[in-house]
Formats: sequence, C-alpha cells, structure tokens
Amino acid sequence: MIDLANVKQVHCIGIGGVGLSAIAGILLSEGYIVTGSDMSQNDKTEQLMKAGANIFLGHRAKNAEGADIIVYSAAVTKDNPEMVRGMELGIPCVSRAQMLGHLMKGCRNSIAVAGTHGKTTTTSMISIILENAKKDPTILVGGNLSEIGGNVKVGKSQFFVTEACEYMDSFLELKPRIEIILNIDSDHLDYFKDIEHIASSFEKFAALVPEDGMIFAYDANPFVNRIIQDLPNVITFGFNDKCDYYAEEIEFNADGMPAFEISSKGKKLCKLQLSIPGEHNILNALVATACCSVLGIDINDIKKTLEQYKGTQRRFDVLGETQSGIRIVDDYAHHPAEIRATIEAAINTPHKNIWCLFQPHTYTRTLALFDEFPASFEKADKVVLAEIYAAREKNVYQISSKDLMSEIKRSYPEKEVYYFGSLEEIASFVYNNAQQGDLIITMGAGDIYKAGEMILEKDAVTGRGEKIS
Repeated sequence: MIDLANVKQVHCIGIGGVGLSAIAGILLSEGYIVTGSDMSQNDKTEQLMKAGANIFLGHRAKNAEGADIIVYSAAVTKDNPEMVRGMELGIPCVSRAQMLGHLMKGCRNSIAVAGTHGKTTTTSMISIILENAKKDPTILVGGNLSEIGGNVKVGKSQFFVTEACEYMDSFLELKPRIEIILNIDSDHLDYFKDIEHIASSFEKFAALVPEDGMIFAYDANPFVNRIIQDLPNVITFGFNDKCDYYAEEIEFNADGMPAFEISSKGKKLCKLQLSIPGEHNILNALVATACCSVLGIDINDIKKTLEQYKGTQRRFDVLGETQSGIRIVDDYAHHPAEIRATIEAAINTPHKNIWCLFQPHTYTRTLALFDEFPASFEKADKVVLAEIYAAREKNVYQISSKDLMSEIKRSYPEKEVYYFGSLEEIASFVYNNAQQGDLIITMGAGDIYKAGEMILEKDAVTGRGEKIS
C-alpha cells in the first residue's frame, strides 16, 4: 500500500514516457517536489521542467538521493542504478501503475479504458465530453490532446479518466469503478504467453469493478464476450441491436467520415457525424456516448462534442499536403488489426493510391505477429517498410523488415513492396514517386512520422519542381 502522508519528494525513473510524465504532472500539481530521469529529452520533460520538476539526463545512482519515494516506468529494470540506490537507502519503490491506482482510488467516478486497440481515442472522447460538460475531470491519456494542451489535466472533481494498459498486467493495479473493455487481441507477446494469457489478465481486470460499478464491453469480440457472461452490471455496445447501445444506419460522407444513428433498447438517441474516419471510431464514439449517458451527461452535449472532435496526435493525424496535392497522414497503428482498420478508414477518404510507410515496433511483436502482418496490408496499394524500431529490445532474434517485405511479396506477388534502411531514403523514394491525389500514411509507434515530415520539408524547398536524390 502506498502512503504519501510523509512524502515531500518523489523521484520518477523514465519520467519522459507518456504514462509516467502524466503521473509526474499530477504530483507536481498536488505540491510534491518532483525529480526524474530519462535517457533523452522530449516535449514531456520540457513541459515538466517548466512546471517545476528537476530532471536529469541519463540514469545515475545519485539522482535518486533525497527522494522519499521512487516511481518507475514499465521499461525500467531492477538493475537500473537509481533503483539499486533507492533500495540501498530503503526508499520505497513503486510502479507507475501502482501510483496511478493510488491516485484514482479516492474518486467516485473513476473510469479506466482498456483494450488492445482504441484506448487513446476513447479516453480522449470521454474526457472531452466530461470537460465540456463542466465536470472538471482529471485526465490521463496516451497521446497529446489539444483540448487539454498535452496528455494530462488535473481536475478537482470526482471524475478521473485514464487509459488502462494491459502490458505487464499494469491495469491490475488500478482502482476503477467504471471499466471499458474495447477489444482483446494478441499483443505484447514479450510478456504474455498467448491470447489465453491475455484474456486471463482481462478477466482479472474485470473482477476489479466493485458491486456498485459497471463494465462497458464490446460484445462482438469473442474473448470480451466470454469474460462478461457471468458478470453483473455489464453494458454492451456494438453493431448488434441486441446490445444495450448500438450503431445503425451507417453511411460515409464525401470526405470518408462516418455518420450513424446511436440507439438503445429500440430508441434512437441521436445521429452523429464524426470528423474522424473509420468503422473503429464508430465503436469508440459509441461507447463514449454510452458511458457519458449513464453518467448523466445530456445526449445533445455528447453529440456536439463528438462531432467537433478532431482526434489526438498520431491518430490519423493529417501532417500536411504537398503543393501537387499529395496528402500525408500519420497514425500510431503498429498491430495488424490497427493497420487494417486504419487502411480501411483511408479507403473511404478521397485518394488515388494509398501508400503505407510502415515501421514495425519491437522485434518480439514483429516475430510473434509475423504471419498476421501481410494480410493487414492487403488493401494498401504500395507498402514501404522501414527497419524495425527496437524500443527497449535487442535483436536476439535476427529478424529484419526485409523478412517482412519478402513475406508480403510472397502473399501478394503483384503488390509493390519496398524496404529502405533509413527514413531519409524512404522520404526521397516516396517524394520522387508519389503522384497527385495519392494518400501517404506513416504507420508505427516509433519515429516513422519523421519520414512524412521530411517529404513535406522537401516539397517546401523544391515545390516538387525537381527530383531529390
């Protein structure tokens, strides 16, 4: 159990990560002295330093000295010198998830959004609805949300909204009264043994809800459906009129944005016209509507917010358009199911050819899902692969994006598939070969978005008047 009664100074190891930076922001707002460390600076560390945090570049034992408690991210190992020093000094060391659970446990309306895909968008939608309804929620989201100026907002009410990450069973440390389970797919197989192991963790997560709580669940996912069968206080959502909340009469406008009716128990509640593409976002908006309706938010206020919502950074995020009319979009998709959903969303938007510039994320994920990746690119016209983004891993598997290129070509012999060793090479190739009306999507959880930025920079310099070597 975490006790902050006598804590004055908190040290955060891996403070630049999207999850721990949000925790650090909350602790700063509550008056704690916050120090932290990370291997590099980013926009999160800069924001925290402006707010008063003292952040060290690199991990050294002395960084931990003076702290009353240490909070560490999931990427930090036990041999980290600051962890080692903290244990030598008898300083309590807790995970980011444990601290998050402590911070949210006192809130009556604590909402945890879980699922293999869609967490950030759904969390953002719920958060903005509550914010616009003047509920003053505390918000932790896994992306930059322009409406709150970042990934965290500290409220003073009983509303607390956060993503619930399943990696390393982190979400089992949370204390939610309301859970949303969007989907369950194979992922994070560097930790989980298989899909059954993942489903078992979600089952434990669902069991955390108290008797007066509730679970919103997507009933069409077989693993989600299995988990909720014998649970009380479950509210289902989907495309089936047997669900408690369901979408019907779906259509797409000229820009590829979906419009649909939201109904509940045979009664039409409202018609939504979204400003973000994709069938998956219909589901995200549907459950956000369901959750906020149950919490007493007026349906017209929900409708207004969702229709104005433009998405979060790196979720079908339009980076720009070249002078010759080539649109460049960035998306965080790095799992086969996410890639497929993003491409299907793109198909409904105006385009000539769809280019997918994909950077696989981690060697373990690439290996574990290797056989699933080719089919996810089936509807893309051209695929350009960057080398695997290592993140926290070493390539002990000797796997490369070249292997993935070969497998996609084997599965789809007629498809144009390319591999380049650097983002600069990718940017030059695409810049020289994309045509007016093409849609370029940079995909991945790493830094593939930089290739899109490079293309726009080349265009700004040359105006596409000449080829770039």
